[in-house]
Amino acid sequence: MTQPVVTWTIDPDDPRAPPTEIWQRLTREQQLAIVDALPSDFPVSEASPPEGDAHLDAFTEPRDALRRWYRGRGRTIYIAGNLPIYYPAERMFSPDLIAVDGADQRQRDSWIVDAEGGKGLDVAIEIVVRGDRKKDLEKNVERYARLGIPEYYLFDRRRVTLAAWELSGSRYQRRVAQSGRFHSAVLGLELWLDGERLRFSVGDAPVPVADELIERVSRLSAEAHERVERLEAELAAEQRLREEEQRLREEEQRLRQSAEAELAELRERLKKLERGEG
Repeated sequence: MTQPVVTWTIDPDDPRAPPTEIWQRLTREQQLAIVDALPSDFPVSEASPPEGDAHLDAFTEPRDALRRWYRGRGRTIYIAGNLPIYYPAERMFSPDLIAVDGADQRQRDSWIVDAEGGKGLDVAIEIVVRGDRKKDLEKNVERYARLGIPEYYLFDRRRVTLAAWELSGSRYQRRVAQSGRFHSAVLGLELWLDGERLRFSVGDAPVPVADELIERVSRLSAEAHERVERLEAELAAEQRLREEEQRLREEEQRLRQSAEAELAELRERLKKLERGEG
């Protein structure tokens, strides 16, 4: 009996990845076609009003800090922000920051769970500047727990607050900060607020952000410049000392030669006097 042909149609107004049971029955060519067809931008149903530089800076700074941190330690973990996420048969969504442990850090247009070997998100971080706080506090708590995302954090930049949830069974449990910090088992870091900035640290050592690195490089450059100037001054002083020593040696040599010439002349005159020639 001929098996029915399995296909999947993407609704442009509500794009979704197929359920896993359908995905697994598709050919490799069909799967790749779906990956290419799922939009990497946001449909109107999921789009949010632009929130300006405050929101952009609030997630790009910690995203870049985390990428540099893990790259410098050789850890395989994928860090991204504002990336379309497609769970099987679920409406597309896009947290401000995500982390997927064990996934390589490479450029992606979207995260499609089944196309990534069934691997879902390990950490989701939302940042509120002027958006719908209810969505992040209520809808996302229910949704992310249902999808099995182990850790969820909410940074409210307006109120300068940080909240955290962790998966307990199939539901989220609200966490209590310890000395204003939350430990992420996935990231291996502490999350905390430094004014209006979301920061990460290992114990009391903060993961540096870009402006701190620039300041550090500038300070090191200034210190290096000062050391070069100091060494140049020391070398110049040493050169002057060597030149003065050489001048003194030459002067000493000249005086010795002059004295020897005078002494020779005096001896010659003395001999003449002794011979009665003077």
